[in-house]
Amino acid sequence: MHPLPAASDPEQRWLRAVALGGQGFYSGARAELTRLQREVTEGPLASFAASTEASLLRQLGWHRLAAVHDGRAFALARSAASRSAEDAARLVEAQCDALTGLAADALGCGRLGLSRRLLAQCAERLLVAGTDDTAFWRQRIRLHWVTAETALASGDFATAKDHAAQASVRADRGPSVRHRVKSDLLRAASSTGDADLGQARALAVDVSQRCAEHGLVPLRWAAAMLANGIGAETGADRVRDECARIVISRGGRFATTPK
Repeated sequence: MHPLPAASDPEQRWLRAVALGGQGFYSGARAELTRLQREVTEGPLASFAASTEASLLRQLGWHRLAAVHDGRAFALARSAASRSAEDAARLVEAQCDALTGLAADALGCGRLGLSRRLLAQCAERLLVAGTDDTAFWRQRIRLHWVTAETALASGDFATAKDHAAQASVRADRGPSVRHRVKSDLLRAASSTGDADLGQARALAVDVSQRCAEHGLVPLRWAAAMLANGIGAETGADRVRDECARIVISRGGRFATTPK
């Protein structure tokens, strides 16, 4: 929804920044993070703020700059003290967010081997944290996302399909519309290796429509690029360009000219 409710504490400020970023309100998201980082300078919430700042940059192609913030996020999560089981779980979440972020940054810079090693570190932390498959739902979905993306970058469509499907199953059990939509976008991208592009095209169109319904402009921009590239929808190029204009009007700055 927009406008979002005002934040009354640092935790809500972080959640508000995440939601604003998902809708493409980059100036608003950065303003919330700036205030949050003045209020909270250590612990898992400070780490989450740094990871979110990195995510905003990465969405627009600034992978090297994002890596600086993800590295800070990981350092904050590693150095924080755990005083309770809840603190320990939050630190695992923060470390995994930073590691998958760093893996995505490495992928964006063409360093696939480094991306795989960082993903393996994230998977190990989740394994050590416990066997409850429903815990750390967001971190597990993000691990599947970046694993699928890394596989796609190396042309391994089978592995990409498997992880995109696992992300989708987990997201369907969770509370986040954005996680469900992005997981399906990865399913569409992973299906572009099929001889018949029917499923990829249908998924790309469906994702674009759901993004429009929920105001997920950055994801709709990505879906429109995919739809245009595989001939899924007439006018996908116009949707792509309009989404790019909206992103720029909301404070987003692309690393390269959007196409």
